[in-house]
Amino acid sequence: MKLAISAALAAALSISTLVAAQATKVEGGMVTNSAGMTLYTFDKDAGGKSMCNGPCAANWPPLMAAADAKAAGDYTVVTRDDGGKQWALKGKPLYTWVKDQKPGDKTGDGVNNVWHVAKP
Repeated sequence: MKLAISAALAAALSISTLVAAQATKVEGGMVTNSAGMTLYTFDKDAGGKSMCNGPCAANWPPLMAAADAKAAGDYTVVTRDDGGKQWALKGKPLYTWVKDQKPGDKTGDGVNNVWHVAKP
């Protein structure tokens, strides 16, 4: 019985890690979404909470997670003010930037000295 529970738990953790890994990847020393678009962190986020909502989230779309997404490795899931789930890396919520036009763009790095390319 203990072996079956351990195997089920290991499988669930592997699936969670796989889902988190599919949502992001590392390219050129930075973290991107599955489409290769640069992901960013926001200095004003604190305590595992996103402070980027409303108009801010329109410019910096959050990397959303499924409602049943689970933390895996360095990836966690934070609940946004609107109740949606967002991926975070090492406790920092992840976002894209509307002005990045193609994979590899990182025009949001350093915006207002509070937005930074996410690093693994």
